[in-house]
Amino acid sequence: MSLKQRYWETIQPKLLKDLSLSNVHEVPKVVKVTVNRGLGEAAQNAKALEASITELANITGQKVVVTRAKKAIAGFKIRQGMPIGVVVTLRGDRMYAFLERLIHLALPRIRDFRGVSPKSFDGRGNYTLGIREQIIFPEISFDKIDAIRGMDVTIVTTARNDEEGRALLREMGMPFRSN
Repeated sequence: MSLKQRYWETIQPKLLKDLSLSNVHEVPKVVKVTVNRGLGEAAQNAKALEASITELANITGQKVVVTRAKKAIAGFKIRQGMPIGVVVTLRGDRMYAFLERLIHLALPRIRDFRGVSPKSFDGRGNYTLGIREQIIFPEISFDKIDAIRGMDVTIVTTARNDEEGRALLREMGMPFRSN
C-alpha cells in the first residue's frame, strides 16, 4: 500500500480521532515537499551546478530549478544573476513517492542513525530536515559523484501547530529520535 493510500485510509481517520477534531478538513496533511541545495561553490566550479542538477533530478524524478543571486556580494565573489543553488518542489503523487523513499529507504541508510530531531519544526507545523550526504538515496551511485554534498528537505503541512505536524509525520512513519 502506497503512502498516499495509507494516509487516506488509515492515517487521516486516526488523526481525526487522536487530535479530537470535528471535521475531516481540519486533519493536517502534507501540501508540498521542497528539496533545496545551496551551491556557493558554483560561482567558481560550473561542474558542481551540473552535478547537483542531475543528482536532484534523479532523486526526485522532476525537473530542477536553478536559483540565482538577487544581488552581488563581493566578499563571496558572487555577482547578481549567478547560479547559487538548486531547488525542486514536489506535490501530489511524486511528493508521496519521495516521502516514502525518504522515510523507508534513505534515512535508515545514514551512518549511526538514531532518528531525526523532533525539534526541527517552525512553529506552524512545517518540518525541515538537513541531509549531509546525497549517497543515502538509492538512486545515487557512489562511483558517479564528484563530491559529497548535502541538501535540505522541507515538508510543508496544513497543521496549525508543531504538535499536529509531529503527529502527522509520526503516523506517516517519520523516525523521530526519543531524547
